Amino acid sequence: MLSRGPLRTVKDRVRDSRHWDRYKPRPGDVVVASFPKVGTTWTQRIVSLLIFQSATPAPILQTHPWVDCRFEMPIDVMIPLLEAQTHRRAMKSHLPFDALPIYDEVKYVHTARGGLDACFSFYNHFVNFTPQFVGAIQRIAQEDGDAGRHPPSMPEDPREFFLSWVELHNDDVVPVASALFDIERSYWAERQRGNLLLVHYNDLKADLSGEMKRIAAFLGIETPAALWPELVEAATFERMKSEGAALLPGIERAVRGGHQTFLHTGANGRWRDVLTKDDVARYRDRAAAELSPGLNDWLEHGRKGSDPKAMRD
Repeated sequence: MLSRGPLRTVKDRVRDSRHWDRYKPRPGDVVVASFPKVGTTWTQRIVSLLIFQSATPAPILQTHPWVDCRFEMPIDVMIPLLEAQTHRRAMKSHLPFDALPIYDEVKYVHTARGGLDACFSFYNHFVNFTPQFVGAIQRIAQEDGDAGRHPPSMPEDPREFFLSWVELHNDDVVPVASALFDIERSYWAERQRGNLLLVHYNDLKADLSGEMKRIAAFLGIETPAALWPELVEAATFERMKSEGAALLPGIERAVRGGHQTFLHTGANGRWRDVLTKDDVARYRDRAAAELSPGLNDWLEHGRKGSDPKAMRD
């Protein structure tokens, strides 16, 4: 049952929220929705491990398709793929929550990460885009009739990339700080919904087993005690990277170095050796101006043992 329809349309060279108009929900469907490069693939892997109750790697694009994407798989191909699945289904989105249709029978898992870490994780992604990926984006621009309009160029120097990232207010390809804040506000505002779970990258790193149990409880999935350690080990960054070729076949078409680049280090704090104190303060000031104190604290640190639903705004 539709609880709330989309409140806005989001369309750029990467996403089109209208793809969700074609989606027909089933009870138990799971949508992992997040800003890019904040632990989305990690959460998708965890959800798949829980659904299938197996540590065997399965290709994420096929088992967990990105519905609003405009370049990975045509929506006319994706919808039949979803309809043909007989197992409990899971999908991905990079949309704000208010651009998604919300169904009572669907579970939504939102993953977040501190802004500085999200920026530097995407920087690694950005500097390794392949000509094939860039060409796909250019073809989408031509389809939209705006091939002559170019998004603001992003520098390849990491500090200069950050300075552009934190100052720009829109970009058709690179998810800049304003887009991060927009997405996080949209999920935080509706965090009291019973079918929405907020997960943080820091908490996954600090207590992977505990966070997986929290996700499993939200999804209503029970796992035999004897199997649990195997699933948790399969969700570690090291194991995911070692199985990256099976989890992310074809990713080399978009990112140079394939899964070895896409699953880069899994580490936070890479910005510390690049940014000055003033640079960090610039981000902190922007975040404080854009986000409520409660959201800003959660985005920076994670839940620290508290349920985000109970955290003050």
